[in-house]
Amino acid sequence: MRRKHHDLQAWQEAMGLVKDVYRITSAFPRDEVYALTSQIRRAAVSVPSNIAEGAARMSDREFLQFLAISRGSLSELETQLLISADLGYMESVSDIMKKIDLLFGLLGGLIKAIQGRTSK
Repeated sequence: MRRKHHDLQAWQEAMGLVKDVYRITSAFPRDEVYALTSQIRRAAVSVPSNIAEGAARMSDREFLQFLAISRGSLSELETQLLISADLGYMESVSDIMKKIDLLFGLLGGLIKAIQGRTSK
């Protein structure tokens, strides 16, 4: 069964980002498994999860709230990846940061679109 969020480009990109994050963090030091690796993965998974949950809600107001949470998780993820790079756990963050920037823009566009239809 196809759900409403499956058609959202933001959700699709967020799902791809989760895969990238899992691939990247699989190379992190073993002693980070229960620390930074776990936090990064949770933040990444939170992004598409909140988009999906918001899309399933009964009102645009609720959807906007979950999109805001999703953007917060995306910012958290960005920060954690930059910390990881500073600690030497990643060679480069430029590719993943481009994906985060794209997703941040998609979420912003989705938020504006929903706000536009609710203000009419």
